[in-house]
Amino acid sequence: MTDESSRARGRASTSLSEAVELVSGSRDAPVFFTCEHASQRLPDGWSWPEHDRRLLDTHWAYDLGAREITLALAHELGASAVLARFTRLLADPNREETHDDVFRTLADGEPVLLNSALDEADKARRLVGYHRPFHAAVDAALAAVDAPLLFSVHSFTPLYQGERRQVELGVLYNRDEADALLLGARLAQHFAQVAYNEPWSGRTGLIYSAERHANQHGRLALELEVRQDLAVDPQYRAALVRVLADFFRGSEG
Repeated sequence: MTDESSRARGRASTSLSEAVELVSGSRDAPVFFTCEHASQRLPDGWSWPEHDRRLLDTHWAYDLGAREITLALAHELGASAVLARFTRLLADPNREETHDDVFRTLADGEPVLLNSALDEADKARRLVGYHRPFHAAVDAALAAVDAPLLFSVHSFTPLYQGERRQVELGVLYNRDEADALLLGARLAQHFAQVAYNEPWSGRTGLIYSAERHANQHGRLALELEVRQDLAVDPQYRAALVRVLADFFRGSEG
């Protein structure tokens, strides 16, 4: 490890609250990270219906490997990061409060019983206790740093509704196309299947969280999607983190 990496790692510390895992990094780090689907934790006060246990350890409950990638990047770069500590099935922080899927009701064509027949009190409890605190934590942490880029880390299932996905990495963007193209070009030097706005498009509102906060604070917004069979592979993750860290530092490679 270089002296620079050692110093970067020493600048980041982690704390937990009910809604978020917060990594506090250096104000002058080149990037700020979020991970909206980092955990499949169902907080106290709710329990998994037996029928919904089929969704545990799958992309419906959280983004496999995304937390590990986010933390590795944050500590490597001495950067701040905000990661959700609750399952996306409780309330999806990458959807606005009024979106139909903020409380998902179907998964693989079957009902999500955790979210069937929700009353207004339970919706409010989830939003007030988890969705809003996540976004408040992002706002506060982003305001405390100078990073020009908010970078959101996600992963996607290799098999979706019977379709096999070959893409390894997707760079999602809306308005910040030039920066997305630079990142994608760097990734394509090291990885075989890199695409833009795949398997989802940032131009259809699917980088909601990153754009919401980047727009509010005058930063760039990009999101990375990593195919989950690769995201859970420690060797692939390590290679990806090296490439991304060099890119964010402005290093050639």
